[in-house]
Amino acid sequence: MFRYFENMVDPYAPHKGDDSPPARLWPFLKDYSRPFARVFSITGAVAVVVAVVEVWLIYYMGRLVDILSASTPATFLSEHGVELLLVALFILILRPALQGVSTLLLNQSILPNFGTLMRWRAHNHVLRQSVGWFENDFAGRIANRIMQAPPAAGEAVFQVFDAIAFALAYLIGAAILLWTGDPRLVLPLIAWFVLYGVLVRWTIQRVGPASKASSDARSMTTGRVVDAYSNIHSVKLFAHEGKELDYAHQAIEETRRTFQAEMRIFSIMDISLVVLNGLLIVGVVGWGVWLWVSGTSSVGVVAAATALVLRLNAMTGWIMWALTSFFRSLGVVEEGMETIAQPIHLTDAPDAKPLTLGAGALSFDGVTHHYGGAKGGVTDLTLHIRAGEKVGLIGRSGAGKSTLVKLLLRFYDPERGRIAIDGQDIRGVTQDSLRHAIGMVQQDSSLLHRSVADNIRYGRADATDAEVEAAARKAQAHDFILDLADPEGRTGYDAQVGERGVKLSGGQRQRIALARVILKDAPILVLDEATSALDSEVEAAIQDTLYGMMEGKTVIAIAHRLSTIAAMDRILVIDDGRIIEEATHEELLEQGGLYAQFWARQSGGFINTQAAE
Repeated sequence: MFRYFENMVDPYAPHKGDDSPPARLWPFLKDYSRPFARVFSITGAVAVVVAVVEVWLIYYMGRLVDILSASTPATFLSEHGVELLLVALFILILRPALQGVSTLLLNQSILPNFGTLMRWRAHNHVLRQSVGWFENDFAGRIANRIMQAPPAAGEAVFQVFDAIAFALAYLIGAAILLWTGDPRLVLPLIAWFVLYGVLVRWTIQRVGPASKASSDARSMTTGRVVDAYSNIHSVKLFAHEGKELDYAHQAIEETRRTFQAEMRIFSIMDISLVVLNGLLIVGVVGWGVWLWVSGTSSVGVVAAATALVLRLNAMTGWIMWALTSFFRSLGVVEEGMETIAQPIHLTDAPDAKPLTLGAGALSFDGVTHHYGGAKGGVTDLTLHIRAGEKVGLIGRSGAGKSTLVKLLLRFYDPERGRIAIDGQDIRGVTQDSLRHAIGMVQQDSSLLHRSVADNIRYGRADATDAEVEAAARKAQAHDFILDLADPEGRTGYDAQVGERGVKLSGGQRQRIALARVILKDAPILVLDEATSALDSEVEAAIQDTLYGMMEGKTVIAIAHRLSTIAAMDRILVIDDGRIIEEATHEELLEQGGLYAQFWARQSGGFINTQAAE
């Protein structure tokens, strides 16, 4: 039974992602609700039926009072026994069945699946964002919004069917019941309902924005706290625990202040509700008693009216909390939309095809990119790299070397110019096929918080254990991997490396990153300070491996240690976003330009990036 309701909606059903999701709240929720259209319709209908049954029970209580008053003990069962038996069977069998179906639809079909579907699709959408998009926000805040918004949306949907639909049907049924008893009893209910509506309107106008502000403050707090935890080595190294506490204190205090403002609204609502409910009870029950005294109403009508308003008195707080919870949840969703609903700007072209890789020739034609500013990046850069050519890039920090690589990987699109591989504009091919063709080892080789084997196999998902081990051996990593052990007792290739690989030394992380690229075996190779974290002995040991990796590949190698690129086919010197020198190592030394100055000033093979002109 549970499985049937749980499988009414598949939250992982194939879905074509929208690069520009709706930016307004209701269209946004409607888009995510489409797979639930049938379930929502059934749930709404069942909620109305359940409410009608509850009102009918109160009506029947009044009828029971009337028939008891009009009967004698001797004749009561003979006259009304069958009726009472049928009502009893209805209460014992059909009513629980209806309530059970309503509960199963809400708790099994909607709540687990709606939040899951939204989180799955939101995560899918965010993963498709560009690297630059991630660089402009806290990872902690992004994650917090992805985790907060789906359950909040699920809670809003739950309240619609569990409380709001039920309450509306119940109020309409209550009005009909009072009207059939005596139309005059509806008047105090209508007056109460108008005042109740005013209170609801006042509350929801304020609780949505207050909840959004509170949720935004919580996300900021999470972002700052996660930022400190992610960089705990720097925090400890510079003894800045106090500074980080002060930095977090600002966000935590803002969270407290916004939450206080939100809770003031609920306090005013609760106090006002008690006053309104008192007016409802006195108005309906008092009028009902007056009508009975005047002889125009029966005891049963008074009893039913009394039960009804007492039930409404108990329900109104729940309804109000349901409404405020509904709008508070919408506030959380709206805050989450600031991340989840952001359009994806760096997308595949509509007619994009997989990259058809030939020999691996690269060309940059008039490429300019300044990250939306006036400085930094590269300017009108033209570069042609022949298939199989090994090119070294050097230059001061900020000269544009990394920008060139990011543009090649299409982490950004150039503001002007064209980049092509084997004559194919990279904006016209799929991003996945482009990046499958490029292997890259970065200077900061952060690893995933998974096992060593998983990290190496990230280079090629279908690699066997033997292939993973062979790649590790080539990267001079196999021996230290065998000695690894994590706190859970996993060893060797099964050991977890910690977040960003913090349990390993810089050199160990770099060698695992090298193994990953060796396993990928892509035809285009980018080395960004690939050996910078290695000691001289290990670097010497894997130099042959590196040269073996380069064999038959088109290579771009960035280095400050000039000895690592001296053997390249060609060396490019980049300064202020432009190529200012281009030749072999020996030719550049003979020219006596900036490269020769770097070579002369280097210490231990490193560029003095602050060297004079």
